[in-house]
Amino acid sequence: MRKIRDVLRLFHENKLSKRKTADSVNIHPRSVDRYLKKAKALGIIWPLPADMDDDKLEQLLFPQNCSATKKQESESEPNWNDVYKELKKKGVTRFLLWEEFSEEHPGIISYSQFCRTYKQFVSVLNPSMRQTHKAGEKLFIDYSGLTVPYVDRLTGEVYKAEIFVAVFGASDYTFAEATASQSLPNWISSHVKAFCFFGGVSEILIPDNLKSGVTKANKYDPDINPTYQDMANHYGVAIVPARVRAPKDKAKAENGVLGIERRILAKLRKNTFFSVAEINMAIKPLLEEYNNRKFQQLSETRKSLFLKIDKPTLRSLPAMQYEYAEWKKARAGIDYHVAFEKHYYSVPYKFIKKQLDLRITKNMVECFYKGKSIASHKRSYVRGYTTLKEHMPKSHQEQAEWTPERLIRWAKKAGNKTEELIYSMIESRPHPQQAFRACLGIMRLGKSYGDDRLENASNRALTIGSLSYKSVESILKHGLDRKPMPVDSVSTSVISHANIRGANYYN
Repeated sequence: MRKIRDVLRLFHENKLSKRKTADSVNIHPRSVDRYLKKAKALGIIWPLPADMDDDKLEQLLFPQNCSATKKQESESEPNWNDVYKELKKKGVTRFLLWEEFSEEHPGIISYSQFCRTYKQFVSVLNPSMRQTHKAGEKLFIDYSGLTVPYVDRLTGEVYKAEIFVAVFGASDYTFAEATASQSLPNWISSHVKAFCFFGGVSEILIPDNLKSGVTKANKYDPDINPTYQDMANHYGVAIVPARVRAPKDKAKAENGVLGIERRILAKLRKNTFFSVAEINMAIKPLLEEYNNRKFQQLSETRKSLFLKIDKPTLRSLPAMQYEYAEWKKARAGIDYHVAFEKHYYSVPYKFIKKQLDLRITKNMVECFYKGKSIASHKRSYVRGYTTLKEHMPKSHQEQAEWTPERLIRWAKKAGNKTEELIYSMIESRPHPQQAFRACLGIMRLGKSYGDDRLENASNRALTIGSLSYKSVESILKHGLDRKPMPVDSVSTSVISHANIRGANYYN
């Protein structure tokens, strides 16, 4: 799937250059230029219409068959990876490789264009440039290699707090805080606190390849954690991870971490702490002192430079802070529900067996298909089902007035064994609605044969372990409910087990 949406957002909303946009989404600058030109020609502007998902956007810009497109692109220029490898061999020259390519694909690319494009390719693979930092552009993120111990007052166990550090490239203005771990929730929380500390947001975040931020480190195409990307989208900031084994990319972060270790953590080495909160209380005044300390060769401080250089250029904070959200992939089952933590949430039935993305916050579960929201539910922390009537097929909507609670209450009026049968039938299905049709059928049998006979038939069905509408119907039809139970029948009372909800679950 092309990263067209991100290109449009970063270029138009974040005002990044084409080169920086390409770096952020990990594609070639020529691809960025092609996307923007096509979008402009078709009159596609940012922000995109609410009903335009990824598929529709791609079809508008690239209506041709994808396989045909890939073939055409592959023939439009050489494989630069192969060119790069071939040139390492003795006697191989650019002119020779261009001649060989031109023999197979005459007139595709001139020699001068061949050399120019290859030079661009090599510059991306092996950048050799002095790091320059524009005002408010880059915020470097890392954790300190040093930790701060703290003691659990109750158990006496010693834990180690991690130190999160964020440094602005232009001014060196620094934020630092202690966290219990480098877990994803702590990683996101530290970013939110850093933005509040700075009073604004940079254009770009440059984290090291920490698992909480980058799920798969790669020199050319790292995979950003979905929650981290969601947070970045909320604040309108681009993420450009430092490349693997590229120390120049994270020199600013490492220098910032070194300063925090020497000027703050070293001073705390003899203190005894009993919580992460206590550590942060001790860090706060030392951090202020550190940011107000003059540089050795300048009359300025980190804070004064930040206020003059970075602060005026920062993007404003959004009205609401980012609410932590986890992202999970889920496939809608045949009952048009997706599962999260043993609770099932409905989606429109047309998405049965489709791969969906779930965005889970403390209070909500939202379902997305190809970038478009298709369902939203209040989050539940107990086992069960949340089903919206409008998500059902019409055949199910006709039964929406029936719920497990109502069916069990009705069954209890006929007798305990009927209640036990209805409960067992509902419990035996992956989704309660799958048993509703059979339960409603049994209700009609009660109207035809009476409650007493239905109670006896239910008892017999439970005893022989045949929990279905057809079994109860057959018992009543052949009058087996009026005959004594077989001597060797085994009681099949509902088993008490931790994985069975019990009838009270529906009350």
